[in-house]
Amino acid sequence: MILFSGGKDSIVMLHLALKAFAPAPVPFSLLHVDTGHNFPEVLAYRDRAVARHGLRLHVASVQDYIDRGVLKERPDGTRNPLQTVPLTEKIHSERFDAVLGGGRRDEEKARAKERVFSLRDEFSQWDPRRQRPELWQLYNGRHGPGEHVRVFPLSNWTELDVWQYIAREDIELPGIYYAHERPVFRRNGMWLTAGEWGGPKDGERVETRLVRYRTVGDMSCTGAVDSDAVTLDQVVAEIATSRLTERGATRADDRLSEAAMEDRKREGYF
Repeated sequence: MILFSGGKDSIVMLHLALKAFAPAPVPFSLLHVDTGHNFPEVLAYRDRAVARHGLRLHVASVQDYIDRGVLKERPDGTRNPLQTVPLTEKIHSERFDAVLGGGRRDEEKARAKERVFSLRDEFSQWDPRRQRPELWQLYNGRHGPGEHVRVFPLSNWTELDVWQYIAREDIELPGIYYAHERPVFRRNGMWLTAGEWGGPKDGERVETRLVRYRTVGDMSCTGAVDSDAVTLDQVVAEIATSRLTERGATRADDRLSEAAMEDRKREGYF
């Protein structure tokens, strides 16, 4: 199963799978953990991709868990940290034993600690001490009953590698990855989308700016960057000169603490 958010890394993962199995169909399904605060353009892209390639799509809805009282809204309105329970329960209910994701080591320092094959226990938790050697690109996918492996084939790719591959293969992406005018407001040094999730607070002024997104997540915590890059070549050139990681520059949920991502991964997050 491929974790599919409709973001560029998961799109590249799907593209690689389609090439690997062509002309046969991809033999496994996609899983999207839907926060309920997704960018509409990304959901539309996801549905087009599923229909175009005849794929099976599982959706684990954070809103369903909130409606049932299993999860509670966070005071900051961010739902990204709430994805862990829907994700892990779907993995166990469908009995997936391998989950492929598009995580990369250059995104965030906790991801840099993880191997290509990441063993998860029966509670979907990650323990760095149980990581296995991966010498000469030899991988051990063995796991016990109830356990599974998360597999990150793009681990050693960089953001620039991903964009250069997208340009080489001419892969379609959601339009929010390219510069466009959008109503946004400033919070904690990031341009956030004004939308149904809550929007600006007192003193936060909405303005229309030319922006694009380097990463895709929950609208409440994914910031845009000022940009005039409207083509693949322009985006590649922009990324090549950037000195900030995409998550460090544009993801508020990674700023919750120094160990925010690692804490969530230990609980079963991506």
